[in-house]
Amino acid sequence: MERFNPWWQNEEDEDFTAWKNSKIKWRPDIIDKINFQPFSLHFLSGPRQVGKTTALKILINDLLEKGRSPKSLFYYQCDELIDFKELGEVLDDYYNARKHWKETQSFIFLDEITFVNDWWRAIKARIDNKQMKNDVIILTGSASIELLKEKERFPGRRGNGQDHILMPLSFDKYVEILSKLRLQKYELNRIDEFDTAIKANKIFSKELNQLFGNYVVTGGFPLPIIDFVEKGKIGESTKRTYLDWIKSDWQKDNKNEKFMKEIIFSLINSRLSPISWLSITKNTSINSPNTTETYISTLENMHVVKILYQIDPDFKIKYRKNKKIHFIDPFIYKLMAEYTRSEVHTDNLIESITATHLSRKIPTYYWKNRTEVDVIGIINNKQVGFEIKLRPISWKKPIHLKQAHLLTKEIIPIFLGTFKFN
Repeated sequence: MERFNPWWQNEEDEDFTAWKNSKIKWRPDIIDKINFQPFSLHFLSGPRQVGKTTALKILINDLLEKGRSPKSLFYYQCDELIDFKELGEVLDDYYNARKHWKETQSFIFLDEITFVNDWWRAIKARIDNKQMKNDVIILTGSASIELLKEKERFPGRRGNGQDHILMPLSFDKYVEILSKLRLQKYELNRIDEFDTAIKANKIFSKELNQLFGNYVVTGGFPLPIIDFVEKGKIGESTKRTYLDWIKSDWQKDNKNEKFMKEIIFSLINSRLSPISWLSITKNTSINSPNTTETYISTLENMHVVKILYQIDPDFKIKYRKNKKIHFIDPFIYKLMAEYTRSEVHTDNLIESITATHLSRKIPTYYWKNRTEVDVIGIINNKQVGFEIKLRPISWKKPIHLKQAHLLTKEIIPIFLGTFKFN
């Protein structure tokens, strides 16, 4: 237990030291959104290797600097545990030690809790017996469906706790961290000021285009960004790290690698045309569209893809209609293309970057009738269209949309750098 909590011995944590000494580093915004008023049970989900562990270690260092007793801070890496019984033993060992230390309040960080079978049983029992009544607990997991579906087992037991998702770095944050540009920033709910916002930052279009070109390579994950900045390319070991994460998570959900590989190949080669579960199934050796749906749901729950459903002018969502399926990050898209030996389609890649950025802040869909709108965002209770065109092709907005924006190759980097997507 002590090896996970070096601050008990007045030593600095290795993960925090590595982050502090890194030439390229950032403080995830999620850190400042967590409520530390007891009692709180927080869930922090997001893709693996996105920086959740580092975020926890920064949080712990913040609390130490604020004068919190080191032994009131308890971190445990749960991927070494098998089931709720082992987790319960770890927690009881800490609480027994805490009693000896005369600590009455703790901040408990349980990392990758979803590796533990029936983990919720150990937590729920100790909440119910009031053992955790003065504490703040943060549970993390990379498979959001496994983490967040279990929150339903805690009715009335969350206190001040909230759900948090740590996503890869958005482009606006990427610009802020990796350049000296100081852009005028707008919230997305101020989309009525679109033209004003774009004009305000158009002077930086050359620099933004260069940064966006780099972002298309690295995406928003820490290791690829660091590789690219330090070496000019993404190393094979970094690619392997992320590929291993993706494969291990879908295998953990009992998904067959052959079927998954065929589905991913089909998604990439659909080139963002709206598709059905049946059409994907026909391109694979899977027998049932229902099975295909479960595989794609797994990818969405892993934060690998984002599904956009069709929405009608009357706001009815057509769940049974064809879907547009985007990869959530350009690095992941290229990694999956390499894994399935598929061609990288840059225009689709850029559309996915734009669509998934919008989905971080607002409900997102698409529209298709005689014409198509790549993304329909719900902003201030209104449908706003975003059409992505990288080539000079004429486009006319559908008559039912009062507001729609054409995002060209020149405008997209400015748009993504100007509006806040974190």
